Amino acid sequence: MPSLFRTQTTDHLLTLLREGRPLDLRQQVVLTALLALPSILAMISHIMMEYIDAAMVGRLGADPSASVGLMATSAWMIWGLCSSVASGFSVQVAHLVGARDLVGARSVVRQGLLSSFVFCLFVLAAAFSISGSLPHWLGGAEEICDDSTAYFRIVSLTLPFTQVVMFFSGSLRSSGNVVVPSLTNAAMCFLDVVFNFFFIFPTREVSFFGVGVAIPGAGLGVRGAAFGTMAAEISAALFLTWFVVFRSSSLRLTAESGSFLPSRRCLARAMRISLPMCVQHIVMTGAQVASTAIVAPLGKMSIAANSFGVTAESICYMPGYGIADAAQTLVGQSLGAGRKQLMRGFARVTVVMGMLVMSVMGVLMYVGAPLMMSILTPVDEICVLGVEALRIEAFAEPMFAASIVCYGVFVGAGDTLKPCIMNLASIWAVRLSLAWLLAPTFGLAGVWTAMCVELCFRGVIFLVRLRWGRWDCAMLK
Repeated sequence: MPSLFRTQTTDHLLTLLREGRPLDLRQQVVLTALLALPSILAMISHIMMEYIDAAMVGRLGADPSASVGLMATSAWMIWGLCSSVASGFSVQVAHLVGARDLVGARSVVRQGLLSSFVFCLFVLAAAFSISGSLPHWLGGAEEICDDSTAYFRIVSLTLPFTQVVMFFSGSLRSSGNVVVPSLTNAAMCFLDVVFNFFFIFPTREVSFFGVGVAIPGAGLGVRGAAFGTMAAEISAALFLTWFVVFRSSSLRLTAESGSFLPSRRCLARAMRISLPMCVQHIVMTGAQVASTAIVAPLGKMSIAANSFGVTAESICYMPGYGIADAAQTLVGQSLGAGRKQLMRGFARVTVVMGMLVMSVMGVLMYVGAPLMMSILTPVDEICVLGVEALRIEAFAEPMFAASIVCYGVFVGAGDTLKPCIMNLASIWAVRLSLAWLLAPTFGLAGVWTAMCVELCFRGVIFLVRLRWGRWDCAMLK
């Protein structure tokens, strides 16, 4: 297997796909792994950096941590909207690259860049306009609202750069280049920590091997965390812009001249893909808020254990999202090349691989739950509740993987409406209703049992649609 990875590179295997040449099962598995691994590593590094980021703000005290935490869901919502819009164009890029129409792919990149950038400006204006009231709407205490508002305003002003990063990362992955966007995103997270180190804390003396060294700092606190994110996003946006404009072998925009004004056809395709994803993201974020509302009456220990449990679990499902990225690229390019049989083959390979990998992660989470929680909190009662929650959730990881990777398959085929409905129906009709029934009797364990049941249900319905649905007919004409 190592020699196969060395001799049959990603570009070589993707060329076989685009040229209509056969790919056996082993080559399909290798290509999936080659595309998924950099994305998985980038996502894991991103989560690890988030842990460090949270810990750095946490050193300032409870109020600064609460100021950032209060705005987390709202920040995820606007980031998710930008990502969904970018996907409307990156899926088209995958189809065109698969059809070996690189000129058309570069045209979509130009049109998508301007379109998504304009969309992001509207989101920025809306987010900035409500930033003063949002902390109060979310029930934030008066002592944290000023910092929450400042943090959210700076994050909002960062959106144009965030949009560029998301757009170019998605386009490059769709063209088959996962290494550059994955390494860039990992580097961006590292830079976020570095910039935070200087922006958050004041100038101070640090001892290295008994020698005092003065470390300069701006001492901006919560605002420093937001400025650190902004600086990291700007750095990544500038690099990816340079790479796509001048260096990318498939998407280099200087390869020929072209218009950035979007055509009606390109916009219609993008909206057909992106609109259901945007609606899904908004409604599922609302479901997260509703879930938090169900946990809140259980007390502060349950609230903390729930929050830490979600954080701990995230490291376990990142491999699923990395494989889903690979599935989206492979399915999109296979469909663009007119190879529906190979497309279904990649769908099966990626889903099985995702379920196997996340099954292993589920076992590790079950065994390592006490260690994971002890890293996040020293409070015994919170640890006990969190360990119980994680061990319940471990049983859902295989089917959670099925839903994650199947969704990537469907998005790669340009089919987003029905999967969106399936996700929303599952989380609202199954998870929240069951959690509402179980929480008063079983506490936090009841809430996480509802989550486990819902994820298993969601995995089943996605597998049924993968096997018997007509998702492979969703290619945009």
